[in-house]
Amino acid sequence: MTKIIPVFAFSALLLFPASLFANFDFNSNCLNAYKSIFELKLGNARAYISTEKKQHPNNSIIPLLENYVDYFTVLTSESKADFDRLKGNKSIRLDQISDDDKKSPYYLYAQAEINLQWALIRGRFGEYFNAAMEVKKANSLLQENNKKFPNFHLNLKGLGLINAVLGNLPDGALKTALSTFGIKGNLQNGLNMFEKLADNLPKSSYEPFYEEVVFYYAYVLTDVAHSSQAYAKTIKYTERIADTSLLKSYLQSYVCIKNGHSEEAIAILAKRPAGRVYQPFPYLDYLEGIAHLNKLNLNSGIYFNRFLQATKGVNFVKDAYLHLGWISLLKGDKAAYAAFAAKAVKNGYTYMEKDKQAKAEAASGTPTIDLLKARLLFDGGYLSRALQILDDKKVTDYANDKDKTELNYRLGRIYDDLGKDDQALTAYQETINEGKNLKYYFAANAAVQMGKVYERRKNNAKAKEAFNTAIAMKNHEFESSIESQARAGLKRLAN
Repeated sequence: MTKIIPVFAFSALLLFPASLFANFDFNSNCLNAYKSIFELKLGNARAYISTEKKQHPNNSIIPLLENYVDYFTVLTSESKADFDRLKGNKSIRLDQISDDDKKSPYYLYAQAEINLQWALIRGRFGEYFNAAMEVKKANSLLQENNKKFPNFHLNLKGLGLINAVLGNLPDGALKTALSTFGIKGNLQNGLNMFEKLADNLPKSSYEPFYEEVVFYYAYVLTDVAHSSQAYAKTIKYTERIADTSLLKSYLQSYVCIKNGHSEEAIAILAKRPAGRVYQPFPYLDYLEGIAHLNKLNLNSGIYFNRFLQATKGVNFVKDAYLHLGWISLLKGDKAAYAAFAAKAVKNGYTYMEKDKQAKAEAASGTPTIDLLKARLLFDGGYLSRALQILDDKKVTDYANDKDKTELNYRLGRIYDDLGKDDQALTAYQETINEGKNLKYYFAANAAVQMGKVYERRKNNAKAKEAFNTAIAMKNHEFESSIESQARAGLKRLAN
């Protein structure tokens, strides 16, 4: 497999003469540092940056590269201590750049990138207002740079991300903060920008930035757009990235797990590159646990325990404890389940939606075994096994409204992915009828999924009705996220 980032012997990567931006010199040291960053070899990156500082101390690409190192340090560690220790570097780096060559396309671009990277990190630690301020600043800088240098294609990377995220942002603190600045996005425009970059960068002098574009594009497809093409496109665009990249292993395994390809995720994670040269990334152990538990492998606890022992972070701790509880429950040990559920409530933080949900589930009582098995198998893409568990079940087999609603919801999702649309629609409608006044997400998400089925069938009237049904439901789990998906569906139908 070819490596995607060559070492150029010249500094002018772009369509501009080097003399125009002598102090924004993406030379071989900087390219090697950048390549190392996107393979998650952060120690190597620091060494290249140190060499560049000695050779060209005034090169203003240095503070941008140092910010990338900080960004991936915090992203891989999820550590609040790392975040608090490093966030003061932002203003120092912006000051270093601000006095440099204003004629360079990198001048505004580098400042925008630093602001945008810190905005993305702050969102993981609940600093929404500061994140909104940085998104506003980055957007303004990139818009201005795009006017000055319309052929500088890297502007589209940040603008694509801002458009996509803001165009499909759930209601919440960050959206409220951004709305006060009048910043809006367009999800489809953002996706189009990324598609254009991903297709064209390998054929251009911008090729070294390909891996970063794919990194953000995969995130937008999977977590922002919830696209049905997320798996196929991520696998397609990551194919040409070197196997020495740990970031490639992360992107591929993450999108596989999110889209029901657990067997593939297990294979990817098993052969991921390892060694002291790579940045510690405990989250990959958590992902490996998810992938194994989704096939009901009850030895998957070793991965969650490995994650909990290694992580210094604040995120996914509650969810890891909940999964350890599920393993105990599936082994028939209700006392151990209760102990892990208590830890899921008490330990960790609730910055991430996964941990909020884990805390809520852990506090809401013991799950029903067959519904839990079907849920895990469905998430893993083991549809026939999931259906086999629920095929002979009836709502009258369950004692409470939650379980009755969940039965229909799980059946709907399984039938949907098996291509049995009529049975899926019936199950989704029964989910809505049973659960529309409950606090659980089943009914609202069933309405969204129903809308997508009708959208595929080109029945726009029914699709709109279903999406509006989802929006009309209030006071349930994942309300803002589900509503944003329904509104995105209405936007697609309006085009």
